[in-house]
Amino acid sequence: MGHYQFIGKNILPKHHFLGRLRGEKRRVDRSKAPLSLALFYFREREEKSRTALQELVASLDRNTRESDIKGWVDRDVVGLILPDTDEKGVNRCVEKIANGNGNLHYSVITGTYPDQIFQKLLTEEDFPDLFPLDLDMPVESHGVQIALKRGMDILGSLAGLILFSPFMLATAIAIKMTSPGPIIFKQSRIGRKGLRFQFYKFRSMYWKIDDQIHREYVAHLIKGDLDQINQGGEDGQLFKMKSDPRVTRVGKIIRKTSIDELPQFFNVLKGEMSLVGPRPPLPYEFEKYEPWHLRRILEVKPGVTGLWQVGGRSTTPFNEMVRLDLRYVQNWSFWLDLKILLKTVKALIPSKGAW
Repeated sequence: MGHYQFIGKNILPKHHFLGRLRGEKRRVDRSKAPLSLALFYFREREEKSRTALQELVASLDRNTRESDIKGWVDRDVVGLILPDTDEKGVNRCVEKIANGNGNLHYSVITGTYPDQIFQKLLTEEDFPDLFPLDLDMPVESHGVQIALKRGMDILGSLAGLILFSPFMLATAIAIKMTSPGPIIFKQSRIGRKGLRFQFYKFRSMYWKIDDQIHREYVAHLIKGDLDQINQGGEDGQLFKMKSDPRVTRVGKIIRKTSIDELPQFFNVLKGEMSLVGPRPPLPYEFEKYEPWHLRRILEVKPGVTGLWQVGGRSTTPFNEMVRLDLRYVQNWSFWLDLKILLKTVKALIPSKGAW
């Protein structure tokens, strides 16, 4: 921590601070209580930073609770752990610490667990490139590849809508003629960073039907009660509802052929989804997630297809599906997206494992 280490008697050394952060993370993994973190970092001349740090430490002492934890993260970076504090709480705390001073000599980064900033701090031994950190982008910037991905999303979704327009028209007519209710089913889903959006599908179920049967199924799936939901036979396991009474006759066909997913091209055009990425969960699925499950939707947009669709689909247990999504997030590239799209086309031809 260099010459700033002596500033502030209650500022923990770096290794002690990170140890407390690990302990708080383990606690919230069990209790599901909120946990937030604020990082204050300086890039001024040495003598100016020293004064600014002294002012910050004094403000921290005045405006934090005894349960809050202060410590060094880097040479001139001070961290503040806020147990039992959500996103609004950490923002209020930062405002109190600033105390209306518009001429601050430091910048602030905040995150509420399971934000990626926790993973970054707890999995790396050294942090020379941690600051400044743009939390609106993945930890590694892919630059041109991100632009290529968005370009592929726009062109691919437009091409898909044109190419499949005859099937979409026929599906719309079949749905309208065989069961009352809207043609397009709109459903609230959880997207990148937990933001909700309206998810589009062709309606494959009877209209205004109770979803309790699916809620119970999802709870067992996420909890890992696989024996209760495995509907496979001697050929292997199968984790989907084979005889769902909510599904219409037309719905069974469009689900088996994945035609019901085609309206999601409009979600892709709107920028809410990508052609490739993790599938967006329902709110009641999201509520059942363990903390490590949340990482699958923090950094990337949800997708129409992904590693899960080409790597097992309905034969894959939930935790394995999450691991596939995390593998995609960690190894993402434009070329990986192309490979997944090509494999998706091959997987859809026999309609094996579709749901």
